[in-house]
Amino acid sequence: MKPSGQLSHASLEQAAHWYVRLQDQGSAQEQQRWQAWLAQNPDHLAAWQYVERVSQRFAPLMEHTHGAGRALRSSRRQTLKTLLVLCTGSTLAWGSWRHTALPRLVGGWSADYATASGETRDALLADGSHVWLNALSALDVRFDAAQRLLHLRFGEVLIDTAKDASRPFLVDTDHGRLQALGTRFSVVHEDERTRLNVFEGRVQVSTRNQQVRIIETGQQVVFTGDGFKPTAPASPAREAWSRGVLLADNLPLGQLVAELNRYRPGHLGCDPGVAQLPVMGSFPLMDSDHALHLLQAALPIRVDRLMPWWVTVGPR
Repeated sequence: MKPSGQLSHASLEQAAHWYVRLQDQGSAQEQQRWQAWLAQNPDHLAAWQYVERVSQRFAPLMEHTHGAGRALRSSRRQTLKTLLVLCTGSTLAWGSWRHTALPRLVGGWSADYATASGETRDALLADGSHVWLNALSALDVRFDAAQRLLHLRFGEVLIDTAKDASRPFLVDTDHGRLQALGTRFSVVHEDERTRLNVFEGRVQVSTRNQQVRIIETGQQVVFTGDGFKPTAPASPAREAWSRGVLLADNLPLGQLVAELNRYRPGHLGCDPGVAQLPVMGSFPLMDSDHALHLLQAALPIRVDRLMPWWVTVGPR
């Protein structure tokens, strides 16, 4: 199954509308049309499975929708063979999900520090350093007599390091190693890259292929295992989230919506037709409904709630 970020907005919206239609009707003709839609494209099946995964988190809510849940479960049993055949045809999509989303989900369970959707966490480490973990993140801490080492498995961490001249402070990601040089900085570990923002001091970065660069106060850099992108000014937003604030300075709406999605249950999507609208302002991360209300008041957009747990931002 593909991660939801690799599925088209159109496929996800169609799958959500099919979910609602099958709840409301579920007739034999609707079942046939739904099966035909699933068979058109492997992404349709992946999108449907994503909708089902999200809906399962809200099962108690769905039990109150006119008994439709029982009818839908019955209809699913009737089409099990069809789904199994379609799943066989989407082996590559399943493999993609198995090697990306699944290891992250399982990996977070065993991390020293981990956060779920809509959750942030801060901790004081044994050496006096302070760390803040953003939503959907996982971090390991390995301190010994020779070094202070953090391993950011995925997600984002903001770090305020304590002084210890005898032990370097290091952060590992899949793409390289960072060494703090008296520093307050944030690290975002994404699938294909790591992003560093330095707010105080300096950070030395060594990529997996041994390229080395020192990033100064007020700078940010994106790097992969193979090298660096050009440096840019540090983003205050990568520090503000620790205070529950989402800062937008000409931030594309699609990026802002993706950030808000980390702080709410269910699905929050953005239509590509409005994804590039520039956004200015500050928004409450822990009250995403209010943030969406502010966005709808300021921009030519509409917030549609197809289901309580499926929300889409689109053109007005």
